[in-house]
Amino acid sequence: MDTFMYYNPTRLYFGKDTMEHLGTQIPPIGRKILLVYGGGSIKKNGVYDEVMRRLNGFDAHVHELSGVEPNPRLTTVQRGIDLCRKEGIDFILAVGGGSVIDCAKAIAIGAKFKGDVWDIITRKATAEEALPLGTVLTLAATGSEMNSGSVITNWETQEKYGWSSPLVFPKFSILNPEFTYTVPKDQTVYGIVDIMSHVIEQYFNHTGNTPVQDGFCETILRTVIATAPKLLENLKQYEHRETILYCGTMALNGTLAMGIRGDWATHNIEHAVSAVYDIPHGGGLAILFPNWMEHVLDEGVSRFKQFAVNVFGIDPQGKSDRETALEGIRALRSFWSSIGAPSRLADYGINAEKLELMADKAMARGVFGHFKSLDREDVLAIYRKSL
Repeated sequence: MDTFMYYNPTRLYFGKDTMEHLGTQIPPIGRKILLVYGGGSIKKNGVYDEVMRRLNGFDAHVHELSGVEPNPRLTTVQRGIDLCRKEGIDFILAVGGGSVIDCAKAIAIGAKFKGDVWDIITRKATAEEALPLGTVLTLAATGSEMNSGSVITNWETQEKYGWSSPLVFPKFSILNPEFTYTVPKDQTVYGIVDIMSHVIEQYFNHTGNTPVQDGFCETILRTVIATAPKLLENLKQYEHRETILYCGTMALNGTLAMGIRGDWATHNIEHAVSAVYDIPHGGGLAILFPNWMEHVLDEGVSRFKQFAVNVFGIDPQGKSDRETALEGIRALRSFWSSIGAPSRLADYGINAEKLELMADKAMARGVFGHFKSLDREDVLAIYRKSL
């Protein structure tokens, strides 16, 4: 494996009755709070009331930023930055899923940055400080609750980029599986796809001697595959919500990446799609990932065979390695379809009209991908296969 340094300072509170920690974790930092959330579902399911009760318990001065989009936009980030500066905010509390947390991270950086926060997101500038933030998670998907990453969309320029800074690791994250009970079926499916995609991005690497990392990845994938259908039959089953929630955090908190370098090309390709069409991230990944796999298969047939055998239990007897590998890719596509994920860009009304534009967006930072480096023609080939 590669030489590595691991760092993750986020304090994780997982399980029932963990909300009490809001009253212990925030007051030592400050009492002027920016509460960031999305479209209002937390007001319908009681999470908002619970959060406010805890904040009022230590006389917090709360200012709210609501309406964070599923693909959080730069304009919303800027509204939050302006609020922080105007009100002298001490602490940001993100209550919601990964989009809300990603938005809060960008606000935390931007509030302390004298320039344009987009320069940080596009890697033209480096942040030196940020407001502290914490999270109350309500959706299993992105892993943003325990990492330093964020994805922001500039809708005006139709650009969507991932960025990271060690300054935006949440100080703490509260994960109560009960808070995910009201996530609708389609969003639950998208979250499941996102979780699996994060694992797969890291699994496909060329690093040698990674039996522990491989085992972690394979276990999470098998667990999600076994749990997802049961959860979708009963969205308020605690143990299944608990399992998926934990898998989402472990998929992208740095554990799987120790000593390896994942690929991440498919995420970049999908970001270009949702920057132009504003589709759900998990839906885009479900469409694109199997097609990326087929496109890069010959870069590491043995790795794909291992994926097929160890994750989906494909029997390799009497088959070539390539045949086994292709069967594994088909099994992934079939599983995602079986739980209701889309399989074609046409499912979102996307045709060939803007493929060239999306390819340009994907290539904005040059060639990308670590399992196989992709150029513009590669990206277009994957898009065409995904139509």
